[in-house]
Amino acid sequence: MVALVLLGLLAFAVGGCVCVVWAERGGPRWVRAVAGVTLVAGELVRASGRSRRRSLKRGGGDGD
Repeated sequence: MVALVLLGLLAFAVGGCVCVVWAERGGPRWVRAVAGVTLVAGELVRASGRSRRRSLKRGGGDGD
């Protein structure tokens, strides 16, 4: 079951990347919309990773 969910997420990610490339080459409107959503989702994931690293730098490693 978990493998099926992960496979679905992978399919969405690959599909989003394909739409980004296609939109760069002038695809239809729906492709540009999917590409925009994919790019925003990527930025949110990247920002989440940055804030997580900052919190680990502040709070972790002081117990040595």
